Amino acid sequence: MQPISVEELKERIDAGESIHLLDVREPGEHEDFNIGGTLLPLGQIRNMQTDDIDDWKDTEVVCYCRSGNRSGQACMILESAGFANVKNLTGGMMAWQDRFGG
Repeated sequence: MQPISVEELKERIDAGESIHLLDVREPGEHEDFNIGGTLLPLGQIRNMQTDDIDDWKDTEVVCYCRSGNRSGQACMILESAGFANVKNLTGGMMAWQDRFGG
């Protein structure tokens, strides 16, 4: 797992890069504010319910949550499940909103 800053991620999104974004928060948090990621709560990842994203195993996946803690856990679990290129958004949505609003 490698960190990725909110600035780097926003630059890459704004440049039109195709990035698999994985929101590991709860549905209510996702509804309140998100940056376009696929919602897969950490609890489902812990239970290895990753069928919806299994085709991402060989691509870059950027995980995010509210602050970066849950997404860090998700990254470790996904790596152990065979995901090859997992990144954790440093500071999560709190850092994103602090930096860019929302």
